[in-house]
Amino acid sequence: MRPVNLLPPEERRGDRAGSKGAGSLSYIVVGALAAGLLFVTAFALTGKQISDRTTEVSNLEQEEAAAQERAQRLQAFADFRGMRESRAAAVTSLAQSRFDWQRVLRELSIVIPSDAWLITATGTASPAVQMENGAQLANRAEVAGPALELVGCAAGQDSVAGFVAALEDVDGVTRVGVVKSELPDESSVDAGAGGAGPDECRTRDFIAKFELVVAFDEVPVPAAAGVIPPALPSTTPATAAGAVPEQQAAQQSVSDQTAEAQQASDSVGGGLK
Repeated sequence: MRPVNLLPPEERRGDRAGSKGAGSLSYIVVGALAAGLLFVTAFALTGKQISDRTTEVSNLEQEEAAAQERAQRLQAFADFRGMRESRAAAVTSLAQSRFDWQRVLRELSIVIPSDAWLITATGTASPAVQMENGAQLANRAEVAGPALELVGCAAGQDSVAGFVAALEDVDGVTRVGVVKSELPDESSVDAGAGGAGPDECRTRDFIAKFELVVAFDEVPVPAAAGVIPPALPSTTPATAAGAVPEQQAAQQSVSDQTAEAQQASDSVGGGLK
């Protein structure tokens, strides 16, 4: 038998509309579930990325701390190397800037004319050196290296000129500067005859008083001779107890350089300052 739908036509259309409404609602629910699943998945992935980046930052911080610790351990070697170079530079400068004052004074005694005499003769290695009761002539500041400051008198200006020419023949002399060369006036002659001080040698009207600066420009200037090398870095008891052989060798090298610098300084100090 064939089934027959006894419902009116309008009733039949209402059933089809209800079934269509239920289908649309199911699609909406499935879409909402899919959207929720995507949100949960994205949240989980983001959390994992944050955790990974946090772990990476922590690892980098640990590596940085380890690198700083290694650098601090190796800093002692860098300090010792710097001190060694400083000591070597001081020794080299002292050796190069040695000046034979004994030879200069011997030659000065040979070239000085018989009609000229000195009141003061001051020899300094640099203009920074100040001698008690020295001449302290103004032109001395123009000579960076060793120089002689001579103050004296001669029998006339011609004798002073001859003395200047003789000084230029001294070995090592590069120039002779005449600060002044003056004959006395009548008051100076009268004061000299009456017993002037020891610095006034113009007791006659023909005697000229001169001030000369004899420069030795070709002598190397002791640039590092007055530089005090840095002190040894302090070490903790743990570092000293666990010192490696390289560090001990560096300490011994610094001690050797210090002894050499002291010996060079003593040898230079024996000359005229």
